[in-house]
Amino acid sequence: MNKAFTREQDGELDDELDTPSPIPAGTRNYMTPGGFARLRGELTQLVDRERPEVVATVAWAAGNGDRSENGDYIYGKKRLREIDRRIRFLIRRLDNAEVVDPLARRDEDNAEQVFFGATVTVSNSRREQRTVSIVGIDEIDTERGYISWVSPMARALIKAREGDTVTLSTPGGTEQLEIIAVRYEPLATG
Repeated sequence: MNKAFTREQDGELDDELDTPSPIPAGTRNYMTPGGFARLRGELTQLVDRERPEVVATVAWAAGNGDRSENGDYIYGKKRLREIDRRIRFLIRRLDNAEVVDPLARRDEDNAEQVFFGATVTVSNSRREQRTVSIVGIDEIDTERGYISWVSPMARALIKAREGDTVTLSTPGGTEQLEIIAVRYEPLATG
């Protein structure tokens, strides 16, 4: 088919569906309750407020006549495609979500073991300490120390216990990290 007869959004949808997911194949999209609530809130905001406002603007602009040079119409249609793309993304993420509460009761045997939702303090060979929390891929926040459960650091830490030393392989080489503390606490959202 000639490119002249395809719609712009057809290519955008193809790009969206061809993008590989950072979630390993065959696994769920693990999230903390706060992360799930944040994504659900964003979806509600888009569906209940932003999209209807943009649709009203586009309808008004379309009624003004010539659409080819109508900035409100052109920008509105573009914004509507962006909103719809984000809505589809959020629906897929939330449908595949498995909410794991870090505060869920743990067995006494596993209280000091690192799992999803753990907040872990580690020390490197230079005795520099760093605290990270293992969260879902949609909740990453480096300023707060939130790392994805699929990140190399989280993969090195998972199933280790307080007092263990783990090896972290990075592009810069390998690093030994000693696990100083493991705790499960509510994580800040928003």
